[in-house]
Amino acid sequence: MLTFLPLLLLVFVLYIIVIRLLGKSALAQLTPHDFAALFFLAYVAFQPIKIETYWQSFIGIIGIGVTHLFISKLTLNNRIKHWIIGEPTVLVRHGKILPNNLRKSHFSLSELLSVLRTSGHAHVASIEYAFLEPNGDVSVIPKREYAAVTPADLHLEKDYEGIPIAVIVEGVIQKRNLQLINKEVTWLEEMLHERGFNNIHDIFFAYCLENDDALEVMLYEQSPRSEA
Repeated sequence: MLTFLPLLLLVFVLYIIVIRLLGKSALAQLTPHDFAALFFLAYVAFQPIKIETYWQSFIGIIGIGVTHLFISKLTLNNRIKHWIIGEPTVLVRHGKILPNNLRKSHFSLSELLSVLRTSGHAHVASIEYAFLEPNGDVSVIPKREYAAVTPADLHLEKDYEGIPIAVIVEGVIQKRNLQLINKEVTWLEEMLHERGFNNIHDIFFAYCLENDDALEVMLYEQSPRSEA
């Protein structure tokens, strides 16, 4: 019953190694050939392995889980983690694209420009650094003069408004969320009734801020309506 397990774990580890060799670009943007490669690799890798009983299935799941945890532990070791998960690659430095790093990462210029536009940085010259992270994400650090201005930059103190707490989602009252803001269902019903919302099932979404009793109510197929 256990004879299949070593082969299963070997194929699992080999599959991870091949994905690692494909480069971070395969995870960054799944182009048609990237998607096809990942799909067919999985198919070819595990197709020969026959799981015929539930016990084999249970043992295989546990074996892969333990192997995954072991590999995760190895990533905590500074000496070998870069071999397992890789390291960030600089794609843009001081507003200049680094072609050599693009080639090493198997990352095309068109893919890079697409990612930069998606992140809101259409002009490469406005970017201080852009990193291709080990998980395939692209982190963009804009130049100081192009960075968004925050209240801290202007030495302004902004009052904490709290996070939006959903109290109704698709006509259903979120009782646990009401408990987070120390409110009861009766309070919500009274607030809605006072403002002309008599049928909760007509409400698509409603929320209030953590430190405020004002409600933002959105009916089905209608624009949001703020009620204080």
